[in-house]
Amino acid sequence: MKKAMVFALVLVCCVSVFAQAQAESGSKTITMWVSGAGAQVDAMKAAVEAFEAQSGYTVEFSAPGETYEELMKTKMAANDLPDVFDTHGWSVDRYGEYLMPVNDLDFFANVSRQIIPTISNDKGEALVLPFDMDLTGIVYNEDVLAEAGVDVDSIKTWADFEAACEKVKAIGKTPITLGASNGFTVGWLYDRIAPSFYITDEANSKAADLKNGIFDEAIWASISAMIDRWVSNGYFNADVVTGDFVGDITAMATNQAAFDFIQNVAIMMAGGINADAHLGMMPIPSNSASDEPTLISGENVALGIWKETKAKKGAIELLNYLAQPEVAATIAAATGNVPALTNVKLDLGAVQKYIDKHAAVEAYNYFDRDYCPSGLWDVICAAGQEVLAQKPNAVQNTAKQVKDSFDALYGN
Repeated sequence: MKKAMVFALVLVCCVSVFAQAQAESGSKTITMWVSGAGAQVDAMKAAVEAFEAQSGYTVEFSAPGETYEELMKTKMAANDLPDVFDTHGWSVDRYGEYLMPVNDLDFFANVSRQIIPTISNDKGEALVLPFDMDLTGIVYNEDVLAEAGVDVDSIKTWADFEAACEKVKAIGKTPITLGASNGFTVGWLYDRIAPSFYITDEANSKAADLKNGIFDEAIWASISAMIDRWVSNGYFNADVVTGDFVGDITAMATNQAAFDFIQNVAIMMAGGINADAHLGMMPIPSNSASDEPTLISGENVALGIWKETKAKKGAIELLNYLAQPEVAATIAAATGNVPALTNVKLDLGAVQKYIDKHAAVEAYNYFDRDYCPSGLWDVICAAGQEVLAQKPNAVQNTAKQVKDSFDALYGN
């Protein structure tokens, strides 16, 4: 009897250990979520399908678009994340506690030293596979500016930028295209303008204050006042409030607009709409003549593995597959950005000459990622939409709203 009980106990333990091993190593289905839209999502999806065909794994691929962040917040609150997911610039500050370190994975030796600090926590643990590094400013249409008589290299300050907008407006074209119905386009606008007001002028920098939880509401109001002036002056497209991201790209591709506060991927996408489109990328103007134009840099498309995944083995195989030079190159190329893996050699075509041209321009990380508490992005987008709609007292009201949210999220 005792032998039977012992045998039964051993059998139960073996089954339990086997089941646990299967769960840990083992699901042949991998859930994968990515943010973004357009060419970069298409490139990622194609790469994942090739992985499925080669590996025998099934990847449940999802690209929710504009709802990605809200859905991921729900997932984090429930501690039920996709096995593999895109951190869209927030690998450490937002998603760090949910991610498995990748320092020991095969691809890590090829991650650019320039981006490792951005994707690593204070323990030195790198948390994602990065495909590209942003190095971007403002996209412009060369033909529209030429027709308006604007020398893009002469635009050093926001005053210069406004003068250029006046010239574009005078020829009947739209100076700035922005589809604010997609809130992220509004966030991109503020992300590009805010550093020149808060950070880049060393003599008046508020970087240390922001890092210490001190937010200057008056400066934010100044940014919104400038944007409000642009609306009043007719610099934006007439449907700025209701327009969308696709409309922005189309306007740039068809020579209807001069400037777009967007990533370099717009240059690639515009070429798909109009092969004769001539778009370029310029640095972001400074807020004063004593400062210099700058660029934005940082983590862009990057994938991490949920540390509690039941498909760890497959997730690791997927990342190692996507990190192969010939695969990673297709994803980096679709973003129009510099590859984040040193073994990926890529000519970015129309974008490359602008990356080279502005190689010496100082670059800063996205304002909200580096200087704002997690959760403020949505507030910035919504508040900016009110400014663009010119709601009563929007400039002052939204500046207070952003400050109050900053303080609350920072724990002040």
